[in-house]
Amino acid sequence: MLRLASRPCFKIGMGRGRSRQAKETLGRNVARIRRARGLSQAELAARAKVTQALVSAVELAKANPTLESLDRLARALKAGLPDLFAG
Repeated sequence: MLRLASRPCFKIGMGRGRSRQAKETLGRNVARIRRARGLSQAELAARAKVTQALVSAVELAKANPTLESLDRLARALKAGLPDLFAG
């Protein structure tokens, strides 16, 4: 009979703490750059061809955006992907 461990033996990914921190940094940077460009969330969403709800969720660190969405946001903000995660 095969017995499964009650706890995982290893961790996969960055872990909840680091993942949360990355989302918070991303959100702060998107909001900061958006405001610096004089854009509303709706204007950024239209330029990036994503929903305003996604922009809001990213800024509030409540979204796990796809790489495609991140690329669209970065391009619409005229910023690089590293700029979105700086800091």
